[in-house]
Amino acid sequence: MSAVTGTRRSAASRLGLPELRGHGRFVTGNLIDSVGNGMLLPLGLLYFTDVQGLPPAHVGMAMTVGQAVALPVTFLAGRLMDRLGPRPVVVAANIVSALGFTLFLFADRLWQVAAVHVLVQSGINMYFTAQRTLVLHVTEPGQERAWFAFTGSLRNIGLAAGAAAAAGALTVFGKGALWWLIAVDAATYLLAALCFATLATKPPEPAGTPPGRQATRTEDTRRYLLLVAVNLPYVLAQAALSVLVALYTTRALGLPASAASLLFLVNTVLVSGCSTLVTAHLAPKAPRRAVAVGYLVMAAATGAFMLPALFSPSSPSSSSSLAVTAWVALVAAITLFSVAEILLGPALSELSVTLTPDAAGGFTQGLYQFSWAVGMVAAPALFTLLLQAGPLLPWGAEAVACLIAMAAAPALKSANRHRRKDPR
Repeated sequence: MSAVTGTRRSAASRLGLPELRGHGRFVTGNLIDSVGNGMLLPLGLLYFTDVQGLPPAHVGMAMTVGQAVALPVTFLAGRLMDRLGPRPVVVAANIVSALGFTLFLFADRLWQVAAVHVLVQSGINMYFTAQRTLVLHVTEPGQERAWFAFTGSLRNIGLAAGAAAAAGALTVFGKGALWWLIAVDAATYLLAALCFATLATKPPEPAGTPPGRQATRTEDTRRYLLLVAVNLPYVLAQAALSVLVALYTTRALGLPASAASLLFLVNTVLVSGCSTLVTAHLAPKAPRRAVAVGYLVMAAATGAFMLPALFSPSSPSSSSSLAVTAWVALVAAITLFSVAEILLGPALSELSVTLTPDAAGGFTQGLYQFSWAVGMVAAPALFTLLLQAGPLLPWGAEAVACLIAMAAAPALKSANRHRRKDPR
């Protein structure tokens, strides 16, 4: 290894980055896929209401129906992954998403809105069912969590870049730009599919049963089901960022609509900029311990989100000071939330493919992704109902769920029975 290569690797290690050399297409595919998500997914409702002229409430119901119908696709993707491997499933997922967004251009009835969202959500479910296993098939052994942290950073960067491009286009060209954004978005998914299709993959090799451990398949299944349950509070937390924060800051706290966007920006910057560093140098090395610490921090974040709603102005003159207090609490909350996300995301992803001998297989990955899909579908109704009953209830419920998950995390000890030979 040359001195220049060694220096570059040393710098990458200090930044917490995995070995990136030779993985350009994999990195590019992940980034492009995220740009596509950021560019259009937040604007789907706006397109069908303002461009196609459909009633907002009806469009929202059609979108929910389409996403719910696509839930079983996680298990179908898992079966395909067992037969074909993760790479073809990831490629197919991007093609399905491209088809779904292309059909946006021709959907002007509610049943068509539901149908195209079945396709789009199917692509998303397929992609995330296979993507974690694909990481194991593409990258070097022993760098799983570093890659999960890095791809998480890429996702945040891509989402932010896509959202910024969409916002710029809408600002310059108005809502008429939505049609072109959809067409460009479909093309980005096809480009991502091309990147993934040309990857060289190598599946992990079984490492055998560790000495003194004769776990049965039933015990492994129970442990994996525990992981799925432990993952749910994290899923709801991710949904809260896009659903609950906007409603809470505007309706419960009386802040401007831009508040949610500013908090989302802080979160995106922190997660994209600090994930690899924190994961490499500060997070506990054992993933179950990182999960426990992450949920403790997430519980603290939900408590900070609750603080502004605990106080109300006693007079009109005190409203400005209350707003300042609310902003201080919210910035502290989103900072804690981001730290928790950095700790939880890579560690839970690592556990999802290493917890049991069959963890990286199709059924278990389909089950794990099903928890994401169900949580994302259920979260809007759950959070809005709790918020209607009281501004503290959704945050309190999430805090309790996080503390329960923290208590369960020590049981998530990886079997570590799969390995790959390190070519070096």
